[in-house]
Order: sequence, then C-alpha cells, then structure tokens
Amino acid sequence: MDLRKLKTLIDLVSDSNVSELEITEAEGKVRIVKGGGAVVHSYGTAPVYAPPAAGPGLAAAPVSAPAPAAVEVDTSHAVKSPMVGTFYRSSSPGAKPFVEIGSVVKEGETICIIEAMKILNEIEADKTGTITRILCDNGQAVEYGQPLFHIE
Repeated sequence: MDLRKLKTLIDLVSDSNVSELEITEAEGKVRIVKGGGAVVHSYGTAPVYAPPAAGPGLAAAPVSAPAPAAVEVDTSHAVKSPMVGTFYRSSSPGAKPFVEIGSVVKEGETICIIEAMKILNEIEADKTGTITRILCDNGQAVEYGQPLFHIE
C-alpha cells in the first residue's frame, strides 16, 4: 500500500468518529486503531512504513507477517460484554474480585459487574472452565461485544 494512501486513511480515522479501521488488499493488511497509544499494524510480505500522523493519539509502526510456525491457535472461549458500560471486578471498591486468573467457574456464576446508566449488571460465565485471562482493568469503559475474560 502506498504511503499517501496510508496517510489518507490515518487522517480519515483521526478526523472521524471511527475508532478502528481494517483494510485488506493484495499487498497486505492494514489495521488503524484510534486512541491513546494506538498503533497502525501492517501485515504483508514486506513492512510498510507510514509517515507520523498529524492527529493526537495516532502513531505508525511497521510490523512484518509472523512465520507460520510461530502462530499459536487460541482455543479459549472469550466472555464478551453484553453492553456498553464500566467494568468492575468486584461488587464494591474494597471487596474481593469475583474471579482471578486460575479461578474455576461454572456456567451462570457471576464473574464481574458492568455499570450502565447507574445500574449494576452482574455478568455471568457462559461456559464452565478456568479463567485464563482477564482482559479489562477495574473501572475501565467497555464496549458491546468486547472480550472481558478467556475461559478454557
């Protein structure tokens, strides 16, 4: 992908309400994410270098395609947010978190809370297994469909 086109895409994301853009072409794949410390990832046969973005919070960095032998297949199940809101790991600020990495959970067990419009919504595990990853920080804003936990 040529540098002018890449700069135009970065400017487009920077000047719009779009927070993430992914484009695949014959030369490779480009993913632009807007936000603090965001990075432009480019996957292809050769690294693509982009000029620094004019907008705040956007940066460009080359990334080469990983070798096929180094690719790990993630077989864990992602528990996703059913709503937009604020993620909390415990029922109150001083309380013990519902789950930790390594916790064994049963389907239907409460694993976190998402506050939306001043209502605390208990989020339950949708699968029985072990928590392998916690993907959000306490008090972090989450989007609909955003992965919160991985369960194996």
